Order: sequence, then C-alpha cells, then structure tokens
Amino acid sequence: MPTALPLPKAARRLRPATDYDVIIIGAGSAGLSAALVLGRCLRRVLVCDGGAPRNDPSPAVWGFFTRDGVQPSELLRLGLEQLAAYPSVEVCPLRVTEVSVSDECFTIVADTEASRTRTITARKVLLATGVEDELPPLDGMREFWGRGVLHCPYCHGWEVRDRALAVYGRGKGVTGLALLVSRWSKDVVVCTDGPGGLTEKARQRLHKQAIKVHEEPIERLEGSEKEGLQHVLFKNGDKLVREALFVHPHQHQRTNLAEQLGCRLNSKGAVWTDKKQQTSIPGLYAAGDTTAGMQQAILAAAEGSLAAIMINEKLTKEECV
Repeated sequence: MPTALPLPKAARRLRPATDYDVIIIGAGSAGLSAALVLGRCLRRVLVCDGGAPRNDPSPAVWGFFTRDGVQPSELLRLGLEQLAAYPSVEVCPLRVTEVSVSDECFTIVADTEASRTRTITARKVLLATGVEDELPPLDGMREFWGRGVLHCPYCHGWEVRDRALAVYGRGKGVTGLALLVSRWSKDVVVCTDGPGGLTEKARQRLHKQAIKVHEEPIERLEGSEKEGLQHVLFKNGDKLVREALFVHPHQHQRTNLAEQLGCRLNSKGAVWTDKKQQTSIPGLYAAGDTTAGMQQAILAAAEGSLAAIMINEKLTKEECV
C-alpha cells in the first residue's frame, strides 16, 4: 500500500481547505487508473479500497493490452505498486458508508479495518465501486462462476473456442448472446430453463446458425473443481454435455452511494454520466462498471483515466480564476 510522503513543491502552491483534492471510492481498474493520472497531476488523492473486485473469481483478465492473461489480483498489485511512485496518492482499506455534498466540498464517512469511523472531505469524488451480479438461483451457477459459467465472450470466448457451449437465458437477450457466442464455436445450445419466450423470428435466426434450443427446466449444473463444468442436467433426467455456459445476469450497484446522493440512474440501474464522466451531481464523477456500457477491465481503466483528466481540468479551472 502506498505511503503518503511530503508533497513536491509544485503541489504545495495551492493548499485546499479539504483533506484531499479527490476521493476515489473503489480500487479496481477504474479507480487505480484514475489515481495514477491524478497522481501525475500532483493532486492529493485518497483511494478507498473496499475489497476484492467483481472479477476476482476469474482465473485471468483477458484482452488487456500488455497484460493479457494476468490474474485479477496481480493486475491490481501492479497498479498499487506503480502508485507508490506518486507521494500525493494514498490508498487505504476503507468501506465508505455515506457521501454528502455541500456548496464547498464532499464529505465521506468510512469504516476502517479496525471498525473505526473516519470522516474525510474532498473537492471532488469519483465513484468506481462497480456492480454485483445477480446469478440465477440454479445449483452450480455460483460454484462455476468465472471458471465455466461465463459472462462475456470477448473476455472468455478464445479460451472455450470450438467447444460444446451453452447460453442461458430467455427472450431477446439470450438470442443476441447466443448468436454472438456462435462466432467462437459451432456447437452452441440455448438453455432457457423453462419456456423461453422466443419469437418465431428469433427461433429462425438461431436455427440458421444451427443453434438448438432446450426449453426443459434445469435441475443443476454438474462438473468438478478439476474438470470444470461438464454437464447441464435437466429435471427430466437428460444430460447435456457442455464445457462452458454463458449468461448475462442481472446486476445491481455494489453500493447505494449514488442512490443516496440522488444521482440519475438509467433503466438498468447504472449511474448516468455525461461525456466528461460527471454524474448528474456536479463534482461527482463515475467510471467503470458503475456506469452504463460494455464491461471489461481495460474499458474500466480507460474510463478511470478519462474521469481523472476531466476532474483535473475542472479543478484547474476553479483555481485559475
């Protein structure tokens, strides 16, 4: 964990009335990327690390330029290691429970590892808290999550290419996902776990790609820790050999901080931001899976970098009046 050192002379020219220039809530790809950029801008930054990221169960982060195949924990370790070069950046294990805003600053209340409460102020806040997946209540879904039950073909499709794959879900969503997954394998089956709610057009599109549809209710997913997912067992006793299953689960915000502040959310519960990554609350920014759009570690890192640049430019404008 980086330790705060005396600030460079250039950073002492403007002493903010707040504890920090920026508080970043969340220490995943988006949060650490933002901290890196802001540290290089000589900004006083506190990163609140609330624990393991969403992709922690995954064996690797794929498609991340120069880091393809790195373990999620190793990617974050490298990020924290590189932040140590920037003395104005602090990373602390803090679980933020409250955020409030006044005309002058933001105030956060956070719990420490020692079960103590800290109250901290900053000029700007970046939400990078991410989301949690609401997996279907199917036996085996959680056990194989990230290692056989997968959410993104762009992240995991290469590793299961040309294998026997299943796509779980119903309606329009499962149709689009199945068609996408079929670019990695010609052996794809849709499992709807009961009536699939598929239109005739959807069935025709799937049929043209040789994608079969199984609408029988599912009993459980079977496999082993060593072999991973092996079968989809239906309640009628049939077994379908599958080596991986893709699913787009529902999600919810990992914290209620955005809702607590009255941020605008979209229809799926993602935090709305403008082109500068600012939420509907002036001075409050958001990046990564917290916001709407594609979810990949490299995209979260890019959003964090963009948010940091926008925050620094806003702070500069306020200082140079």
